[in-house]
Amino acid sequence: MELTTIWFLLVAVLFTGYFILEGFDFGVGMLLPVLGRDDRERRVLINTIGPVWDGNEVWLITAGGAMFAAFPEWYATLFSGFYLPLLLILLALIARGVAFEYRHKRPETTWKRRWDTAIFLGSLIPAILWGVAFANILRGVPLDADHEYVGDLLNLLNPYALLGGATTAALFLTHGAVFIALKTVGDIRHRARTLAVRLGAGTAVLAVAFLTWTLTIRSSTTATVLAAGAALALLAGLAAAHTRREGWAFTGTAVAIALAVATLFAALFPNLLPSTGDPTGTLTASNAASTPYTLKIMTWVAVVFTPIVLAYQGWTYWVFRKRIGVAHIPHH
Repeated sequence: MELTTIWFLLVAVLFTGYFILEGFDFGVGMLLPVLGRDDRERRVLINTIGPVWDGNEVWLITAGGAMFAAFPEWYATLFSGFYLPLLLILLALIARGVAFEYRHKRPETTWKRRWDTAIFLGSLIPAILWGVAFANILRGVPLDADHEYVGDLLNLLNPYALLGGATTAALFLTHGAVFIALKTVGDIRHRARTLAVRLGAGTAVLAVAFLTWTLTIRSSTTATVLAAGAALALLAGLAAAHTRREGWAFTGTAVAIALAVATLFAALFPNLLPSTGDPTGTLTASNAASTPYTLKIMTWVAVVFTPIVLAYQGWTYWVFRKRIGVAHIPHH
């Protein structure tokens, strides 16, 4: 297997891990005003992701670093052409991170509500815009012969991309509701599980519509199989949630997200960013890659450090595996 293919797969794996782990973070943040009826319940919801949310964002940093080092042309074109959406994602993530740290600094209700709003918006905006961004990556954007983006913001807000944004937001909402049911006890657990089943019906419709549209734009046998697997995994997860088996339900939604992301990358390969303008502007795994020597050094670094990072993060989740409820939150 060529090194360019290996690094394409590694970038795909990093984004898959990011969407699975950060996906339930976004879901919890978006559900904060829905499931958190009072301050103690909202603190329970925040504490379900408190020990892990910042570690989950490392997957995005690593994915961006891998793109920059392995496919610098891809990185440069994306971050210049998609500048505004990516900037909004970055600002939303910053606001959400600050809100987690500052919410408890003062006891006033107004103060906490403002930061709760920041958590909600800081979760909603990335959940939508990541879907918009990846839908545009797969659909293609107007590029010139120098691989420069020559469109505007309206080119990115096409119907297919907007459906992609709605799909990712719905997936993350369902994934987050299942995670809350998995990590809590008492009334919050039951309400989250019920909500997950209700959200799942609409999510399944959106996901099937988006993946079907995706396969009409760019298709392959592998992508078709992965898309079918994503739909089945989502349905299995919802069935498990209905039978109160939160562990299997979370596994189902996680696998559904993983296979959905894999579908996008499988349909995209060997392209990295198709051009809807000048055909010579299309970025591929070959013409956007770094030198073979650079890829070789990076491969050895990844082989050494990737297992260490995975082991550390797995240990973190094991340490904070216990459920939490209102009884664990002090009144003051």
